[in-house]
Amino acid sequence: MMPPRIDDDGAWFAPKRYGYGAGWPIAWQGWLLVAAYVAALAGIGLLDRSGNTWGRMAAFALFLLATGLFLVVLAKRTRGGLKWRWGDKD
Repeated sequence: MMPPRIDDDGAWFAPKRYGYGAGWPIAWQGWLLVAAYVAALAGIGLLDRSGNTWGRMAAFALFLLATGLFLVVLAKRTRGGLKWRWGDKD
């Protein structure tokens, strides 16, 4: 049995070299997640522009939900997880 390649670890996002967070998507699933998040934000923006108080409150709640979901998936699918990185030191 061959050892798994480093590219086959199931990661959708590369880690940032410096600082906290994730870099660009490295798999099609990561690009799809980013596109879905942007589309969700566009739809939420249209709901927010309705001018209705309940629509604006729903838009804010959906924004929090979409962003939270995006960040959870991002954290789970970033190679090495989300942590502070110091470049070549880690």
